[in-house]
Amino acid sequence: MEILVFATSVASAQEVKTLAPVINKLAGKGNWNFALDDSDHILRIATEQVDATKAIHLLKQHGFDCRELE
Repeated sequence: MEILVFATSVASAQEVKTLAPVINKLAGKGNWNFALDDSDHILRIATEQVDATKAIHLLKQHGFDCRELE
């Protein structure tokens, strides 16, 4: 399983709650989490099927900045 790590502009629990249904659809429930206390508002996705481009596009569609971290 691969862990994808992204810096995002998602800054609040309410924004995470809003995004949860679409991220669940993309990555599966329980396969992702945000670290909002980190300065980069980290999103981690544990996946075998999701590529980084899809995740970035999904967040941008919902008005958030997102870039993959190495």
